[in-house]
Amino acid sequence: MKELFWTKHAIEKMKYYRLGESRVRRVIKSYERIEEGIADDTVALMQRTGSGKGEHEIWVMVADKEKQRRVVSAWRYPGKTEPGEPLPEEILKEFKEVI
Repeated sequence: MKELFWTKHAIEKMKYYRLGESRVRRVIKSYERIEEGIADDTVALMQRTGSGKGEHEIWVMVADKEKQRRVVSAWRYPGKTEPGEPLPEEILKEFKEVI
């Protein structure tokens, strides 16, 4: 497996959404769905968690380089998304500010 590199943005988002490093690694290793990322040369990996009313998704955006995998961002999404569904406007706005 490639070495993981954590961006400052990803670390801040992990704190905000209360996601630990091991939880993000688990999403990367055993994701349920993969989508094209909104930033150039990135992919977003998703894993569903919770049940009933507390069901949500954890998303991790990564960019692969030759010898490392860069974790660009991570976030929780309440509820379910459909494959190919665009990201919520709030999350898109945050990425545009960083990029």
